[in-house]
Amino acid sequence: MLAFKRVVTVAVMVYLLLALLFLLLPAVRTNVAELGSGVSPTENERNFFYVLSFVGVVVLALHLVVENIDSSILRRTVAQQDARVNELKAKLYDVHQPTSKVATNSPAVSYPTAADAAERDPASPQGPTATPPTY
Repeated sequence: MLAFKRVVTVAVMVYLLLALLFLLLPAVRTNVAELGSGVSPTENERNFFYVLSFVGVVVLALHLVVENIDSSILRRTVAQQDARVNELKAKLYDVHQPTSKVATNSPAVSYPTAADAAERDPASPQGPTATPPTY
């Protein structure tokens, strides 16, 4: 597909160069237009521009079709690669998860409570403490 796309792109560039040559240089346009037949110069140039515009439409349509096909192929390839990456991420996540899950409601980090402090220091008074003296 890439080779065909490049061939079409080169054909578009060659067409543009030839069209610019014919449009900007009237002597070249007249000589090329008179190659086909022996009718009047006005009729020759009208037919020449008709053929030039028809060829331009065909080349443009071909270029658009090739670009759209290439774009859709690239989008499909990217989507497949993204799906593969997500699949590999899921497998990696599953590998790193612990095999047994314990259902607890306790937080991951335990904070000390008043009961824990009372267990550690049995000499501390249970209940409200006395008001500190004021001076």
